[in-house]
Amino acid sequence: MTTLATVHNTSLALGGETLFDGLSLQVHEGDHIGLVGPNGSGKTTLINVISGVHRPEQGTVRFRGREVAGMAAHRLARLGVNRTFQVPRPFKEMSVRDNVRVAAIFGSGGRLDPDAVLERTGLAALAAREAGALNTGQQKQLDLARALATDPGLLLVDEIGAGLNPEELHAMAERLLALREEGIALLVVEHLLDFLNHIAPRVIVLSAGREIFQGSLADAAQDEQVVEAFIGG
Repeated sequence: MTTLATVHNTSLALGGETLFDGLSLQVHEGDHIGLVGPNGSGKTTLINVISGVHRPEQGTVRFRGREVAGMAAHRLARLGVNRTFQVPRPFKEMSVRDNVRVAAIFGSGGRLDPDAVLERTGLAALAAREAGALNTGQQKQLDLARALATDPGLLLVDEIGAGLNPEELHAMAERLLALREEGIALLVVEHLLDFLNHIAPRVIVLSAGREIFQGSLADAAQDEQVVEAFIGG
């Protein structure tokens, strides 16, 4: 398997609090990996480090062999790294199509057809609607569409299931699963474990900024360290 991204021996403290210390992971092309852990375990912080929001104080972040720690979002997008957000941030007064068109220009130089991206994310019928008029589930779809319009090799997915009803969760899971066939790797932060189990055969469990388990979600549920981290023993 081809290594796509590596986080090696990274450490980060914010406001005097150590968020993780010596954390490492590796992502291969087409991997779908879940990030699991109690609140404050470092999941979203890790996403923020890989996506350039935070620069680690120690260690390296590499994508396709290139050091990318602290790199600006537009540069990362053009290299092939992008993310979604728990709370989507569309241009609310622009149409759905124009939101995706801007993302395509921003990240991929317009290589991808916005209408093709809308089709694969279930938004084709809403292309002309203002983004601010979309409901929660549709805004999540648009957030995914905008990320995919930049043609990512690695997509960082932060709580995309939050606020979705069961039907929307199923549709979103199917869309994310389809990305594996395209070779797009996912690193997914998610609290909805049934949803995560459907899309990520492997999870990394974090506790207090360190990895305590890596394997299937079913095996994680039987691991003593994981159980103690979630419920205190």
